[in-house]
Amino acid sequence: MNYFELFGLPVSLKIDQSKLALKYFELQKKYHPDFFTQDTEAEQAEALEISSDINKALKTFRNEEETIKYVLRLKGLLEEEEKYQLPATFLMEMMELNEGLNDDSAQQIADLETTLYAEVQAIIENYDDTTTTTPQLLKVKEYYYKKKYLQRILDRMGD
Repeated sequence: MNYFELFGLPVSLKIDQSKLALKYFELQKKYHPDFFTQDTEAEQAEALEISSDINKALKTFRNEEETIKYVLRLKGLLEEEEKYQLPATFLMEMMELNEGLNDDSAQQIADLETTLYAEVQAIIENYDDTTTTTPQLLKVKEYYYKKKYLQRILDRMGD
């Protein structure tokens, strides 16, 4: 069972956080291990596993990048430890950015993230599991990797 099925939510790249919170509390009331203390060991183990999956799903769905990653994996478009090749033009731009890092770089990166998001915003916000195409999802995948790259630069700036 995937996280969307577990939460009874449609597959989406952007999760309604208020619905997520309601479903989370509903599921925890139903599957929290404390409610199974009088049941068999097998039932307790199953409740513990489901409760763990609920918590993992919540953590995934609260983070937009993790949700994107999860959907891309569900669709078979992203693999664990994948060596994704970003476009050479983007890498050249990042090399220039890295060489000139200064106090204004964080704002420059934020502006770049905004521009990158604008390119996929319609796909992410209007995702429909039945009509969104693989080429559209591949654009989202490229966005995901570009954003990860920018985050690594920001992380390095903070060190």
